[in-house]
Amino acid sequence: MGKIVENLTLGQERALYGLKDATVKNCTFAGEENGESALKECRGIEVENCRFILKYPLWNDKNYTVKNSFMDVTARAAVWYSDNGTFENCELNGIKVFRECNNVKVKNCKISSFEAGWRCNGIEFSGCEILSEYLLSGSRNVTIKNCVLDGKYALQYIQNATIENCKIYLRDCLWHAKNVHVKNCTISGEYLAWYSENLTLENCDIEGTQPLCYCKGLKLINCRMKNCDLSFELSEVEADIRGEITSVRSPLSGIVEADGVGEIFNDVPAEYNCSAKIVIRKK
Repeated sequence: MGKIVENLTLGQERALYGLKDATVKNCTFAGEENGESALKECRGIEVENCRFILKYPLWNDKNYTVKNSFMDVTARAAVWYSDNGTFENCELNGIKVFRECNNVKVKNCKISSFEAGWRCNGIEFSGCEILSEYLLSGSRNVTIKNCVLDGKYALQYIQNATIENCKIYLRDCLWHAKNVHVKNCTISGEYLAWYSENLTLENCDIEGTQPLCYCKGLKLINCRMKNCDLSFELSEVEADIRGEITSVRSPLSGIVEADGVGEIFNDVPAEYNCSAKIVIRKK
């Protein structure tokens, strides 16, 4: 790494536009100028111990790292159209962080962003705490490990994702998701994964009303369901549940096997021709 930019406060428009093969250390991007796009179109940069107060700091960048840095709520739309990035030990608070980025790794970060990670491809989160209403909407090739996810409407329309060892507190999450494997997770929230396709839940604890309805290719392996009423409505499902399900409503096809089912409802129109089997496991 060649040039070093350090110990500066920069508030002008495009303060370090087009910077290449450089380290930016201990800088603050703030000031009366209220300039935007401080690090736009940069290549091969390392950002360390910096503070971002102004809008649009990292756009159209490639091959960059950001470590031990802070983005204020005013650093909105912080990382867009950027490829091959790594964020580590950062706090990211601006709305709409990560949009249409490729190959981004986010490690041990704290994120509070209303619309985080829209339409990204190849994005990885590990060891993060994330509060977001519309996390990763429409993103592809997603990996999430050892994270805490909180908010609403997250993980909708995602494709080709692996989620492991996470605590997930999300309402309406995983709607319309395709080709997703969730393993060793705790999931709490209402209306889980409606209209999903090829979703597998393995060794998960699931809690919340009306989960997993209108799904195609749904699999549950060694899962537990707490306070899950009206489950599996019109879903194609293969489910192995440990413990009791509060109630099941008219799964379309497949089999639901559990230690017990509180109530079974068959009240959808006959035209659906529901043929799923509900099996109470012998004790």
